[in-house]
Amino acid sequence: MDNLFFVLSKLSWAVLSPSNFLILVFILGTLLVLFKGYRLAKWVLIPNALLAGLVLVYPVGDKLIEPLESRFAQPQHLPQQIDGIIILGGGEDLKRSLSWNVAELGLGGDRYIATKKLADIYPNAPVIFSGGSGSIQLQNTGSEGEISRQLFADMGLDLTRLVIESESRNTYENFRNIQPLLKPDGVYLLVTSAFHMPRAVGIAQKQNINLIAYPVDYRSNSAELRQINFDFFDHLKALEPGWREWIGLTVYYWTGKTSDWLPKQQQD
Repeated sequence: MDNLFFVLSKLSWAVLSPSNFLILVFILGTLLVLFKGYRLAKWVLIPNALLAGLVLVYPVGDKLIEPLESRFAQPQHLPQQIDGIIILGGGEDLKRSLSWNVAELGLGGDRYIATKKLADIYPNAPVIFSGGSGSIQLQNTGSEGEISRQLFADMGLDLTRLVIESESRNTYENFRNIQPLLKPDGVYLLVTSAFHMPRAVGIAQKQNINLIAYPVDYRSNSAELRQINFDFFDHLKALEPGWREWIGLTVYYWTGKTSDWLPKQQQD
């Protein structure tokens, strides 16, 4: 069942991704022009062009992702003692790392920087990395853990503290796979992207894992900095993950994998 869930999620996202959707609709409209004439095609192409133009000129994705990124904040005061630091995979660029045989960071590279910072604050706490490949084509490469190990080595982390789990393909499998490694009553700092934190915490709560959220890798701009700037690629950096997370939260809640549709930090 987990394999089916993984494959279906990837195939669905191939269509539901905003950038892919815009291109697919454009292709559909072009085919309609060729085979059905302009009358039908305009009802497909005109709305699609307007939507693409909106994404081009204004960061509409900020509105979508901001509620996710503001759901959890970094703790104002860190606890005196923790049982470990959990970092979810996604900060590394797997394809480029494999292509060039070097450990490359991706858009979520802040996860590594924050984890090293916390590791320096808690020198006796283990650092637990959880993340395998989220790509259907790049399964069983065994490279995700090695990339993580190399990145942390380059940052000066004592690798005897590093615990690596590199079989998980999604967030649910992250926590399912590391749960046996955690203390039942332990307290762990969780480092992942801010937009991803609600889903991650919800899954952990469902599995009775006690976490303190430490979100990083923010993608949205504050309201006063949102402006017309004709930067399609930059706008997708918020639109794509924001839309994916709202879909992920909904599907995970429907399938019983998370504690709530939009989880929040539990109060002590």
